[in-house]
Amino acid sequence: MKKILIILMLIASFGTLVACGSNDHIKETGDNSYSEKGYQTITAEEAMEMMEKNDSYILLDVRTEEEFSESHIESAMLIPDYEMREQAETKLPDKDALILIYCRSGRRSALAANELSDMGYTQVYDFGGIINWPYDTISE
Repeated sequence: MKKILIILMLIASFGTLVACGSNDHIKETGDNSYSEKGYQTITAEEAMEMMEKNDSYILLDVRTEEEFSESHIESAMLIPDYEMREQAETKLPDKDALILIYCRSGRRSALAANELSDMGYTQVYDFGGIINWPYDTISE
């Protein structure tokens, strides 16, 4: 009976470790997290640095048209997150282009980054929400 109890406790402990420690969908490298699908989470400051260092990039706003009109980062392209599958192939034909994605708070940008990665885009960077953007924005 004691052996069975020990075996059951070991199985339960192992199951807890596997469930709590599983990060199958994310790998950690330094301070940035990468999904297995290929997108990287960065800060607003890192996004700005990438924009300053690269001549060619796509700045992608995935909020609604109304949100975009109120305020957006200059030179941003709008593709609402709920239209990503329908519009990406046409508006983002180069799947190896450097794409920097944001939304309002970071939830929709993460979903859009994952979706683009699923579609085969290789350089996708999610820098979260415009609410954390410390630089200038414009409105229409």
